[in-house]
Amino acid sequence: MKSGFVAVVGKPNVGKSTLINSLAGKKISIVSEKPQTTRFKVRGIITRPEAQIILVDTPGFHQARDALGAFLNSQVTGTLKEVDLVLLLVDASRALSEEDIKLAGEVKKAGRPGLLVLTKKDLCSEEQLESVRESANQLLDFVDRVSVSAVNGDGLEDLVKRMISLLPEGPLLYPEDMVTDYPLTIQAAEIIREKILTNTYQEVPHSVAVEVLKVEERMPGNLLAIEADIYVEKDSQKKIIIGQGGAMIKKIGTQAREELEFLTGKKVFLSLRVKVKEKWKEKDSFIRKIYRS
Repeated sequence: MKSGFVAVVGKPNVGKSTLINSLAGKKISIVSEKPQTTRFKVRGIITRPEAQIILVDTPGFHQARDALGAFLNSQVTGTLKEVDLVLLLVDASRALSEEDIKLAGEVKKAGRPGLLVLTKKDLCSEEQLESVRESANQLLDFVDRVSVSAVNGDGLEDLVKRMISLLPEGPLLYPEDMVTDYPLTIQAAEIIREKILTNTYQEVPHSVAVEVLKVEERMPGNLLAIEADIYVEKDSQKKIIIGQGGAMIKKIGTQAREELEFLTGKKVFLSLRVKVKEKWKEKDSFIRKIYRS
């Protein structure tokens, strides 16, 4: 039996969350085309008869411009020191960026074995794959390399086998039927934020944070009551999220509630409030309160 923790790292929009969801066979991380969607270190669990892999999704490593960006990068570098194996994801459809180069340096500094994963192979030719692979090989002495497409599933089983071969021997770390150890409070907060990312204008997403204040099971009726605060930096952003006559907040709440009901198998009463907290992305204490997990 083998078991261990595997960090999934890469620049924004390289496909980390999509890959983890595909490997786990269930939605673990929220997905959006907007950069910096992932803000928590999320764990997805793959259990096979011969192994258990705990995948740790991380925020996209990027050039930090505020306290939030610095915190997200620290989530990445901190994770590198805590795992048995690192998957360094590189977008095969594009040339290596400065962020790819810096992140490879962080992986090297952490001293953990690195497995190169070229993503989005469905979007490029074999020549492009080989070119990016050769460029990446100059950055780090990888223990293995694999190319995948999380969209069509190509290469995913090969990736699982290679991860298992590189993990240490060990027992099951989680129950066999568990797919994530993500608490419901954070799952709810991320689902709400995903619906905001999906439905609002470009100026809103990075300025939004969601904090779930309460998850309460009410009997009878198999009902979950969830209360959450949505934080933005400007009154104009608050107006966008609320929408004309409250239409947008109602739409966000309905979509989030439906997904939470599917996730929990229970009826959900969802209460959302939108608050303005100016320049919260610059306030380290607030960031750590929201993302304290």
